[in-house]
Amino acid sequence: MGFFDKILGQKKPVGEPDKFIDLTEWVEPGMEKSDESVKMTVKVAEIYRYEDLGNLTAPVYNGNMLLLDFSPIAGDDFMLRRITTELKQMTSDIGGDIAGVGRNMFIVTPSGVRIDREKIRGTY
Repeated sequence: MGFFDKILGQKKPVGEPDKFIDLTEWVEPGMEKSDESVKMTVKVAEIYRYEDLGNLTAPVYNGNMLLLDFSPIAGDDFMLRRITTELKQMTSDIGGDIAGVGRNMFIVTPSGVRIDREKIRGTY
């Protein structure tokens, strides 16, 4: 049922699935937070200042992957250079990896995980 259908009070036909899934509420069956079969989590974060780095790197030290959005500081070259240097040093220390994803994101991995920098491209 779409947004306008809700406003207009129209009901969806019985048995018709919703077109969109609200990912904030959806949980894959069998993948509840208490599931002990999960070995690694992908953490998504934004960074606003250099001091945030300590809290953001803790998951990587604990064996999780970090997808870091640095859009809020993309215009501050000095701070971005400091943060990048610190992240590179951390990944070197723990045997992890770091790479840019798109224009404003880094992916930071823990020990034992490498990032393949070759893009898989679809055909035209």
